[in-house]
Amino acid sequence: MRYKKSRVLLVITLIVLIVGGAYFVKAQNEKAQIINQEKLAQAEAARIEQERQILEQEKAEKIAEEKRKKEEEEKRIEEERKLKNEKIANNTFYIKAGGTSLYEKADASSEIISSLKGKRSIYIEERIKDENGELSYLRVKNNIDDVDDLGYIKASDVVDSLVAYIAKPYSDVDYSYYPKNDSFESNPKIDVKAIYVTGSTASNERLDEMIALIDETKLNAMVVDVKDDNGYLLFHSPTAEKLNPEANDHVYIDDMQAFMDKMKEHNVYLIARVVTFKSPIYAKAHPERAIVYKDSGELYSDNDRLIWASAYDRELWAYNVGIAKEAAAYGFNEIQFDYVRFPAIAKQEAMDYRDGTGESHTAIIQAFIKFAYEALTEDQVYISADVFGWAATALDDVGIGQHWESIANVVDYISPMNYPSHYGPGNYGLPVPDAYPYETMDRSVKDAIARNANLLNAGHIRPWIQHFTATWVDGHIKYGIKEVKAQIEALEANGINEYLVWNAGNYYYENAFK
Repeated sequence: MRYKKSRVLLVITLIVLIVGGAYFVKAQNEKAQIINQEKLAQAEAARIEQERQILEQEKAEKIAEEKRKKEEEEKRIEEERKLKNEKIANNTFYIKAGGTSLYEKADASSEIISSLKGKRSIYIEERIKDENGELSYLRVKNNIDDVDDLGYIKASDVVDSLVAYIAKPYSDVDYSYYPKNDSFESNPKIDVKAIYVTGSTASNERLDEMIALIDETKLNAMVVDVKDDNGYLLFHSPTAEKLNPEANDHVYIDDMQAFMDKMKEHNVYLIARVVTFKSPIYAKAHPERAIVYKDSGELYSDNDRLIWASAYDRELWAYNVGIAKEAAAYGFNEIQFDYVRFPAIAKQEAMDYRDGTGESHTAIIQAFIKFAYEALTEDQVYISADVFGWAATALDDVGIGQHWESIANVVDYISPMNYPSHYGPGNYGLPVPDAYPYETMDRSVKDAIARNANLLNAGHIRPWIQHFTATWVDGHIKYGIKEVKAQIEALEANGINEYLVWNAGNYYYENAFK
């Protein structure tokens, strides 16, 4: 019995061992299969990753090759452009002011086939010398890209630069080509027809009157005092907080966003007037940098008893430009620098202008405008400058640093104050220019157009017109709708469709602009 039980137990044990062994073998096989599958999956993943890396490398190499080719092409194009521009610069000349004859052949006895007007540019295709080796004739065409020649002109009838036409150029002033901003997509250029608006008017109920005037007439813009003649500001300025804190003590508008929203709602083009160097608050705060009398050291003040700072003060540059940048950030379309000049002083030798740099008055005014232009380009606003109307006629800088070509060369818009009342008896052959609004505007703006022709990239002419009666002028006339319209008509007759209207009290005739 005991023997049978042992055999049963043995059999059961054997069965267990056999079954367990089978399961163990099966488990081991399954584990080996899983490991093998994992290895296969890892191998497949490694293969895929290798292929991906190869593709990525090929893609990177392709991109690098395309970039290299693009850079080489751009470099080639740039080199060709530079060579072309150099060729253009070396071969572009300008016909002398009196004009010249165009010959069929390089011979004085040749038939004259046409004539070329003075000051126009011409491209020299060939230089021809006479039997003595002297340059005698030039084969010319309109520009480098033209296929056909125009003919031949005498070599003596051209000059190599428009600067030759500037009657009194200043040696330290830049009259060369100065690049200007194109129309910004977010701030397109328009034909501006603007009225002047003080900070006071902009901040009270009369603003609605100004807006209605624009809504109902051809007017479309406002020149608003952002920094006025007294140095007061339109809005609180962080720049003033740092450089001229007292200027923030008299601010016209607290809620600038509401003001700007209102302007944009009526599609008003906004010009920020920044009175630049007549800056009394700043000058009082920094007397060591302001204009003073040499003998007494007292601060200079003009007929309005307003103190002038010095255009040589670079910190003042930063102050004016900082305020301009703040105006641009609020949404003004354009910055207009007024009083961008020195004061008109008869005895200049009696004054200390703090001009330690050795630069001329004309050069320092231009240098400031260039500084402002470059600083404000990133803000996508246009730059304009006000000048005396007589600056377009006078050959020099009018004694205040405003030489027409030096300023027109570095602004988007130049605004001569062509108020008939500002011209003296006999100017333009008129006994009292104030009494001849059309004739005075016509003759003064013709001078401005002629002066702009001395530059390769002059600022657009956008004059100020008179909308006030100059009671202080002997022989003056009352200025009403007729006189305002006469000035506008004179501008239009000369191809100028933009203007700025000045009335210090901001009172305007609606019918003058319909």
